[in-house]
Amino acid sequence: MANLPDKPTLDGIEERWAAQWDTDGTYTFDQSAVRDNVFSIDTPPPTVSGSLHVGHVFSYTHTDTIARYQRMTGKSVFYPMGWDDNGLPTERRVQAYYGVRCDPSQPYADGFEPPFRGDPPKKHQAIPISRPNFLELCDELVEIDEELFEQLFRRLGLSVDWKLKYATIDERSRRISQRAFLRNVARGEAYTQEAPTLWDIDFRTAVAQAELTDKECPAAYHKIPFQRADGSGTIEIDTTRPELLAACVSLVAHPDDERFKPFFGTKVIVPLYGQEVEVRAHELAQPDKGTGIAMICTFGDTTDVTWWRELSLEMRAIIGRDGRVLPDVPHGVNAEAYALIAGKYPNQAQKAVVEQLIEQNILVGEPRPILHQVKFYEKGDRPLEIVTSRQWYIRNGGKDTDLRAALVARSSDVTWHPEHMRHRYENWVDGLNSDWLVSRQRFFGVPIPVWYRLDDAGEPIYDMPLVPDEADLPVDPSIDVPAGFTADQRNQPGGFAGDPDIFDTWATSSLTPQIAGRWNEPAASADTDLFDQIFPFDMRPQGHDIIRTWLFSTMTRSHHEHGVAPWKHAALSGWILDPDRKKMGKSSGNAQTPDGMLEQFGTDAVRYWAASGRPGVDTTFSEDQMKVGRKLANKLLNVSKFVLTFPEPDMSMPLADAVTGAVDRSMLAKLDDTIAEATAGFEAFDYARALERTESFFWWFCDNYVELVKSRAYNSQGEAPANSALRALREALSSIQRLFAPMLPFATEESWSWWNDASVHTAVWPVPSGLGGNPTLIDVAIDTLQHVRRSKTEAKQSQKAAVESLTVTAPADLHDSLAAGTADLCDAGSIATVTVIEGAELSCAVVLAPAATD
Repeated sequence: MANLPDKPTLDGIEERWAAQWDTDGTYTFDQSAVRDNVFSIDTPPPTVSGSLHVGHVFSYTHTDTIARYQRMTGKSVFYPMGWDDNGLPTERRVQAYYGVRCDPSQPYADGFEPPFRGDPPKKHQAIPISRPNFLELCDELVEIDEELFEQLFRRLGLSVDWKLKYATIDERSRRISQRAFLRNVARGEAYTQEAPTLWDIDFRTAVAQAELTDKECPAAYHKIPFQRADGSGTIEIDTTRPELLAACVSLVAHPDDERFKPFFGTKVIVPLYGQEVEVRAHELAQPDKGTGIAMICTFGDTTDVTWWRELSLEMRAIIGRDGRVLPDVPHGVNAEAYALIAGKYPNQAQKAVVEQLIEQNILVGEPRPILHQVKFYEKGDRPLEIVTSRQWYIRNGGKDTDLRAALVARSSDVTWHPEHMRHRYENWVDGLNSDWLVSRQRFFGVPIPVWYRLDDAGEPIYDMPLVPDEADLPVDPSIDVPAGFTADQRNQPGGFAGDPDIFDTWATSSLTPQIAGRWNEPAASADTDLFDQIFPFDMRPQGHDIIRTWLFSTMTRSHHEHGVAPWKHAALSGWILDPDRKKMGKSSGNAQTPDGMLEQFGTDAVRYWAASGRPGVDTTFSEDQMKVGRKLANKLLNVSKFVLTFPEPDMSMPLADAVTGAVDRSMLAKLDDTIAEATAGFEAFDYARALERTESFFWWFCDNYVELVKSRAYNSQGEAPANSALRALREALSSIQRLFAPMLPFATEESWSWWNDASVHTAVWPVPSGLGGNPTLIDVAIDTLQHVRRSKTEAKQSQKAAVESLTVTAPADLHDSLAAGTADLCDAGSIATVTVIEGAELSCAVVLAPAATD
């Protein structure tokens, strides 16, 4: 017997069911399951940087629908949650939240209290604190943020096994990240070198190729003549960076450019600074840009780096890590002229150089304003510089064509949803021109587990790194001491120095399959085989905008360590767009926080909007869609109660014997088609298709079938026709609730609980009944009933008004279908007599009973 509420409501069900699922362990991963019966998800760990936004609700809902579907098909779902809490976003948030900045030169202060917590005064200056104090504040703040994130994700109804949580800065993550890196080093896949590096002068850190963004910025061409060394004339160049004249090491033109062929191999003198440089040829030079010949500096942009490397030019770097012009005069450069720019930032140096060029009557004409693309760190506010520094790299095909080809081929080991996203991955890998820079000059992250011997002069011997034993991980080289040394030998000649850098956050996040799966971790016997049980993962869900970073970096690490792709499927989510079709996000300033809309519309309504967005397709934020979702969830509760108020059917007979009515079998045949299409949608990771087909059938079922057969169901006296309708109604309701369960977990659980003991989310995914009914048979009865309803409405009569007679004109091939539905039609429409005549098209003549027209 159903346990029905007096008045079904969506209010308050989220908190109640979330608590119940937690108590019951509804989503607990079964670690005894065999690999073939496991579905594993490499869940994106959101960046812990203050608050979640609507984009998280959107994409994490997509993942959850797949997880819930797979669970209902009988799979044990490995669905962890991680927090990406190390790296620059956390540091920036800590700086703003506490009013501090990290200064490794500061001593540790025991019991340190920051100037404020989250409520800064109008005017304040960040105070410098030691690295250990800064890291303590990082740990404190991420713990607060992670708790808030978990609360929101629980409110969203994610069917995560919360016992599988991890954080990218926790001990396990540090150990696994360091272990994987040491193996990269041992196999020669990771290496360190002094090289030109893209550098953010505000954050004082190196930046990888995948973290770049181009911005259009104003600049100006300055035309500058270089005197030929033999005194025979000048060669004019156009440059937007005259402040780098002191760093000039060559001029370069295209080898086929007839204007400059006579000058290749000759030398010119750099204005102001006097160094002699050679005119070279290179195919990257652009004859139609500026004057057609350019100066090569160390370094103005990434093309300079390519020219410098391929032409074997000398190094004359002048920009330091702090973004200022270095104090030491480069080789061959006029010291007096150089002194005028030493210590200045590039924009200040440019002003000084242009003034000198004008004063000495060297500059040709006026500077010519232009707009051009400049590279920025994706989180930075000033253009990147290129400085020479020692960094760690992991090989990713940027310098190795064979490795690049192998990583491109790995894309074929993954099924992409949608398929065209594969090309984004392949195009990115094909366009790489450098290896993956994984070291960062920051503070809150996983330390690079390396020390260096110091020679007798106290200089590091970089080609002989000291590495720890894996059993000793994790280590912090700034605190821990390498084997064979003592603490008092730190930073002493003949002793050792710890690598001061940390890993880029992607270098740790690229190992989420290994971290979540406890790869090579010492563990209880129950955990010993976990990694083999879930790897390669079945699914990697993520945004399409981080294919080049997270997806590719994970693919690279798995290729190196395991020789396979890390997942079988990659499911890509699109962006959320505002009404002006602009991407919504924190950086755009138009991000929506989810708390308000979850409170206003309810979780299922918000999930409905999210699940309506197709894989990989950008979707407009729509409160109207959420209103539709709430209406749908409410209707599900109400129709569930309505169907369950009918007498209970005889359940002793098999469904095939109980459902005898042609109309009922026709409805179940339509349901069979819906189940097949929804299942095909989920199997293709297309939750939107599954929702669309289920919703379409649901409204048809409510508006048509229920209305058509409710009289037969109400008037049950144990007769076969009534029992047929009752069994069909409950069969459909059961399937509908289960079909909606992945998208609307709260409303389906609520309505399912009225007549079932166990959770709908552990119920079996519906399968077609296979009764063999004709799915179109019921349509003519439905169409006819709609004609009758319209006639009553046009006559301004109640739908309960009696119909004296109904004459239906229909093609001959519909007559049998009409006959099958006539009894239900008469009951539903209060029709006394029905006459069917043959005609080319379906039409109806309705005669209302006299009493109905009074």
